[in-house]
Amino acid sequence: MSGSFLTLLAVLVALVLLRVPIPLAMISAGFVYLFVSGQDPGLVTDQIMNSLFNAYILLAIPMFILAANVMNAGTISERLWRAADVAVGGARGGLGHVSVMVSLIFSSMSGSAIADAAGPGQVSMRMMRMVGGYRGGLAAAITAASAVIAPIIPPSIPMVLYALNSGTSGGALFLGGIVPGLLMGVALMATIALMARRFDLPASPPQGREQALRSLAGAILPMTLPVVLLGGIWSGVFTPTEAAAVAAIWAFLLAIVVYRAFDLAGIWRVFSVSMAQSTVVMLLIAGAFLINYAVTAERLDRGLAALILDTDMAPWMFLLAVNVLFLLLGCIIDTGTLILVFVPLLMPTVHALGIDPVHFGVLITVNIMIGLITPPFGLLLFVLGKLADVALNEIIRYLWPFLGALVLCLGLITYIPGIVLWLPRFFGF
Repeated sequence: MSGSFLTLLAVLVALVLLRVPIPLAMISAGFVYLFVSGQDPGLVTDQIMNSLFNAYILLAIPMFILAANVMNAGTISERLWRAADVAVGGARGGLGHVSVMVSLIFSSMSGSAIADAAGPGQVSMRMMRMVGGYRGGLAAAITAASAVIAPIIPPSIPMVLYALNSGTSGGALFLGGIVPGLLMGVALMATIALMARRFDLPASPPQGREQALRSLAGAILPMTLPVVLLGGIWSGVFTPTEAAAVAAIWAFLLAIVVYRAFDLAGIWRVFSVSMAQSTVVMLLIAGAFLINYAVTAERLDRGLAALILDTDMAPWMFLLAVNVLFLLLGCIIDTGTLILVFVPLLMPTVHALGIDPVHFGVLITVNIMIGLITPPFGLLLFVLGKLADVALNEIIRYLWPFLGALVLCLGLITYIPGIVLWLPRFFGF
């Protein structure tokens, strides 16, 4: 590791400690590295911009962000919640089951844990507390654990970022996330069923036949979106990137034409928020490309692979080390930074050890999502604590059983690759 790269690390850490936004800190540290190492910033910038412009899959990110914001602002979340209540709300702890079910459905539309928590998550917490009498910390804990599923079941923004940095097929990654996501949903619902007896959680109030039919009918059109998206990707009608555009257009048609949930001011607000969020992600990607250029120039990725091979580390040991590392980092570093910076560093080792990159991509995504709710710094805990006006320690108090269930699923996904790979292989990836 050269003095130039140590300077990069020092500048990056200093800027982050000074609370400079991470994308700007990464870009600044990258340019410092170029100046100190005597390289031409203009030439490197040109190479990076060409890489970004040629990365067709990047177009999926703003489209999925826009689709999620439209669905959250256009009454679609509420319609999905009412339909899920009809399906699973009658069991003991029914409103908790509904929260998980809504996350499973919404995850096939949004691709973002934050969007899930901010949209249907708010509806779930409100109903659990007002109708079911759930304690605030328990309602927030269930919602946080449920929102983790959103980027596992396709579409998935983290998987798009992984595909960009690893050269892995986005369609294969999307297919690989379906079974793990469903497994996590079943594990969470089993946990709720066990906790329902301990905390005497009630079933959801029954709906009359006419009301139940109205609730189910109201969700028919939104439920066509995951069918269209996944069916189109599986059949080869469109790519994951094109699926993102389809999701955004379909969400707008539902919200504006069918449900008439937006006026012009509402449309402008959705576009403004989506543009701001997309800009942050794109700046983060540009900064990560600079950091990755420095890593490649210093041959750190190859050096790490050689070091691990020299120690005769078995693949299962490497995956265990990655799990521990990402669980710890996932609760203090945002998802995009982890994928964009660490994945290129690890990919040579993944290939050298014979680990399937699709399996590794889904594993990394699950790992980072669990990190979002890992105490005491998990980002989703702070988001939901603020949305629900609940103290962080109260959420953490009820979170541990759900966290244990998700970590158990992570272990199964890690050491039984077929959970991830059988569906992509079935469709020829």
